[in-house]
Amino acid sequence: MFKDRYQAATLLTKELEKYKNTNGIVLAVPRGGVPVGYVVAKDLNLPLDLILSKKIGHPRNPEYAIGSVSLSGIYVDENVTDVSMEYIQKEADRLLKVLHEKSKLYTGNRAPTDFTNKTVIIVDDGIATGNTILATIDSLRKSKPKEIIVAVPVAPSSTVRKLSQYVDELICLYVPENFQSVGQFYDDFSQVDDTEVIRLMQEVNDEESKTG
Repeated sequence: MFKDRYQAATLLTKELEKYKNTNGIVLAVPRGGVPVGYVVAKDLNLPLDLILSKKIGHPRNPEYAIGSVSLSGIYVDENVTDVSMEYIQKEADRLLKVLHEKSKLYTGNRAPTDFTNKTVIIVDDGIATGNTILATIDSLRKSKPKEIIVAVPVAPSSTVRKLSQYVDELICLYVPENFQSVGQFYDDFSQVDDTEVIRLMQEVNDEESKTG
């Protein structure tokens, strides 16, 4: 059990020490992953950016992810056979509009980050199915990074096995036998709002630009 996202991030950083002061970047999944990314980026002296993606929910159970949308790609779970492509495309278009609005809110008109030959460390406060991250991993590969690492405090074993096939390294501090939700493994799992996301992003990147 983790006290909160900041304590979990401090523990996670210890497993990422070899990436300190490298040609790397930390990518956080908003909003809950941003406090984790803030600590990791600060401790490793790396810039912090965001992964903007949304899960595509099943039409009969919106909480169940059948795929995901990022600003540069769509991922659909190949095992899903009972959902029409028409529904998937309609949801993808709707979610893409939301992502563009969030991107403008969080980063303004800043140019997209160049990931070429960089070590990309994707962090979140935990991962359930992993489907939301897969579209991002796929699109990141097209940018030709040096390597892609996923680092999280907690995830179920099935997700760890699945994501391990798509990344160069996966670090997970705790792989519980009984996983129901990420929040069950935190004493404090308070909601992170947009204001906190913007503040943490500005703070860590202002410090990084001064030292870098």
